[in-house]
Amino acid sequence: MPVGLIIALVVIAVIVFALIGLYNGIVKAANRVDNAWQTIDTQLQRRNDLIPNLVSTVKGYASHEKEVLEAVTQARAAVSAAPTPEAKMEANNQLTGALRQLFAVAEAYPDLKANTNFQQLQTDLTDTENKISYARQSYNDCVLMYNNKITTFPGNMVAGFGGFVRKEGFVAEEAARTAPKVEF
Repeated sequence: MPVGLIIALVVIAVIVFALIGLYNGIVKAANRVDNAWQTIDTQLQRRNDLIPNLVSTVKGYASHEKEVLEAVTQARAAVSAAPTPEAKMEANNQLTGALRQLFAVAEAYPDLKANTNFQQLQTDLTDTENKISYARQSYNDCVLMYNNKITTFPGNMVAGFGGFVRKEGFVAEEAARTAPKVEF
C-alpha cells in the first residue's frame, strides 16, 4: 500500500474520530442541560406541594386577603400546567411574586407569624427556594457550556448537522427583583 494512501486514511480517520468526539461532547452537554432542568423541576414540584398547606394556614388567619390567596393558587396552577421549560420559568416568576405578596401580607398578622405550622411551612418553603436558586444557577451553567459548544468552531459545524439549537437560560423577570407593595 502506498505511503500517501496510508497517510490519507490516517488523516480521514483522525477527522472522523474528532467529529465523533465533538458530536458526543455536544450530546453530553445537552444531556447535562436536561438533567439540570429536571433538578429545577423537582424543586418546583416540592414547592408546589407545600403551597396548599401554606395557603390553608394563611386563610385561617387572613381569609379577607382573598386576592393574594387566589393569586398564589392561580400562579401555582400555572407552574403545574406549563408545558415547556420556558413556560415553566415564566410561571415560576409569577409564583415567586405571588408568594412574596403572601409573606408580606402575613407580616400584618402577629398570630399567623407565631403559628408553628406557618413557621415550619415558611422554613420549608425558604429551604426549597434556596434549592431552586442553586438549581437555576447550575442549569444556567450547563446551558452556557452547551451553547458555547454549539456556537464555537468547530462545534458549530457539527451542531448544524446534528440539529442542535441554542437553549435559553433562566432569567428572573424584573417584577421578581422588586419587593411587593402591600398597603393596609
